[in-house]
Order: sequence, then structure tokens, then C-alpha cells
Amino acid sequence: MTQHTIVHVVRHGEVHNPGGVLYGRLPDFHLSELGVKMAERVAESFAGQDVAALVSSPLERAQETMAPIAAALDLPVHIDERLIETENYFEGKTFGVGDGSLRRPEHWPKLWNPFRPSWGEPYEHIAARMLAAAAAARDLAPGREIVCVSHQLPIWTVRQKIEGNHLWHDPRKRQCGLASITSIRYEGEKIRGLSYREPAADLVPVKARKNFTAGA
Repeated sequence: MTQHTIVHVVRHGEVHNPGGVLYGRLPDFHLSELGVKMAERVAESFAGQDVAALVSSPLERAQETMAPIAAALDLPVHIDERLIETENYFEGKTFGVGDGSLRRPEHWPKLWNPFRPSWGEPYEHIAARMLAAAAAARDLAPGREIVCVSHQLPIWTVRQKIEGNHLWHDPRKRQCGLASITSIRYEGEKIRGLSYREPAADLVPVKARKNFTAGA
């Protein structure tokens, strides 16, 4: 009998980032008070579901998002480096129109190819590692549900790959809100569907809904 397995990939909650930098893989970026509430809401959303395993990105904000889920389900958390945020040249810098980052000539060589992208980890590499991480999570509990916590760009990239879309995209059009859940449905080892929900949508500030923050 073919087993049906669901891997839920959660984007972490809001991060305390008063400087507005692209924090990427930098350490010591933690959930804000609101981010903690978002994580708790995600944990509540899994109540009554057949979740058998938990896997997190190694970054603090991902593990802090997983913490209330692990507490609610009384499950250990596995760490998978493949769920980590993407590499990015602009890590630690502010990045956006009007803040000076795009006007500095020393940055221009990193901006020439948005299709790769030239400023960071190639999209195909992101998609491949995320697919591998999802498959490894699936194999932890075949026929049941697994929760992973990762980051916006990796989640959106693997979704684009699964849906057969171009991996390059307009960041403002990503459907991957704070504390959102992108669920990959498997039949055996084959991906048979994908769904999306935002259990903490009412907690997300209006500004965060309208504006993209890179590296989130």
C-alpha cells in the first residue's frame, strides 16, 4: 500500500531587527515578542494532527519558532543544515531602494544577473537542497506528518521548483508570509500536491504584509 506523507515547511516568525539589515545566516537574530506569539499560533494549528517528527534550520529564529511546536507535541527536534537561509553577499547590510545600498558602485558587480542570482546562492542549488531536506524529513515518518522550520527564500524557491515555475522571481510576489505553512504532500516518494496557509496572518503587521524584507 502506498503511504501518504505530508511535510509541512514553516517559515519562522517575526525577527527583532531594529537596524533593518539583511541578517541572512548571521547569529544572534532572535524572534521578537510578536514572533514568539506567531510561533505559538503555529503550534496551536498543529493540534490534533498526526505529526511524528520535527526538523529545523540551525539558525536561532528557526529553532525558536520550533520550540512551542516541540513543547506542544512533546517531540525532539532534528537539525538539518539544508533548511538554512540562503547565502547572500548583502548579509549584514541594509538593502533596498533609497537606503544607499544600490547606489554604491562596489556593489554593482553583484547585481548584474538576477536570474542566477549573482549576489548569492544559485536558485537551483537552493531548490535541490530543500528538496533533499524535505525527502529526508518524509523518510523520518512515512505515512504521517512532519514539521520543518526554514526561511522565506528557500521555501519559496522549492515551491517554485515543485510547481514547475521559473526560480527567478519578483521578491514582492512571494506567497510565504511570516509563520506561514507550505505543505508538501507525498504519495510514496513522489510529490503529489502542495498547499499553503497562514495561521498567524491576523498577527502580521500591515507593513510586513506590504513590504518584502530580504533574507527573512
